[in-house]
Amino acid sequence: MRYIISKIKLTKPLVLLLGWMCLFGSPISFSQTRQSPTQEKPRVDLLYRSLQPGEALLVVLRGLSSIRQAEMKFQNQKYHLLPRSEGSDEWFGWLGLDFQMKPGDYPLRVTVIDSLGNKHQLQVTLTVKPKTFPVKKLWVAPRYVTPPPEVTERIRRESTLLRTIFSLESTQWRGEGKFILPCQGKIFFNFGEKRIYNNQPRSSHSGIDIAAVTGTPVVASNAGQVVLATELYFAGNTVIIDHGLGLFTFYGHLSAIKVKRGDFVHRGQLIGLVGATGRVTGPHLHWSVRLKGSRVDPLSLLEISLDKDSGSS
Repeated sequence: MRYIISKIKLTKPLVLLLGWMCLFGSPISFSQTRQSPTQEKPRVDLLYRSLQPGEALLVVLRGLSSIRQAEMKFQNQKYHLLPRSEGSDEWFGWLGLDFQMKPGDYPLRVTVIDSLGNKHQLQVTLTVKPKTFPVKKLWVAPRYVTPPPEVTERIRRESTLLRTIFSLESTQWRGEGKFILPCQGKIFFNFGEKRIYNNQPRSSHSGIDIAAVTGTPVVASNAGQVVLATELYFAGNTVIIDHGLGLFTFYGHLSAIKVKRGDFVHRGQLIGLVGATGRVTGPHLHWSVRLKGSRVDPLSLLEISLDKDSGSS
């Protein structure tokens, strides 16, 4: 082995070290191997029903054979992406456009780190188009429009509980394929409807209603963990399922609850029965979705395929 030394002052310790290297080989390295940048180019595909307020989007990352970490940032919130399966070169994550989102151009930034430690940054512009929601007048028991003072604290606690639940994000995906309709009945396409109860304006409707007779089975629209199974003042008997990656489904006004908090449920598994509990005008299922806090139309989930071969919209 030959060593070339230039412009190095040979002190006694250094001479001893070089002698050791000549006899036994180098125990150290004077240079650090540099990782060459990958030639692969990642891309982002979006799957959605439409780019309007109240829509769910599936973000799919493709083009890299080995990804170590991936995340996206949208409207100052971070979202996780996960591989479709162990060792997969396709990663995905969910994004929600809140139904009160204003039309315009919004940047979606994706950061990817591959197995060599190379960092890739991509940006996609989402052009959100305007959407008009209807207005509807409803008549309910007066206590659900102007609650009596003795339930004010209960309503406040339940509101805080729901905000806390919907603020959580599991970094694993629990879903099993495509989402399904949770109940058979007459679907009212009333997501985002501006409600006027007893001639008093109230908050907009953040889900859809499926009218059915009391006792009609309600099933989980996808697999996940039950994070709430209790009675709420406005929603009545309620079940909330955490599917992972910040996506929750909400089932309200049930006559009976068939699961408990902490249960893992599979897609299509019975979770309750249609009823008329809480603030209602008749028996029906209230089905809604929260995606990292954004209120999105649950029917938009039914339009998105989670199959590996699905292309972009």
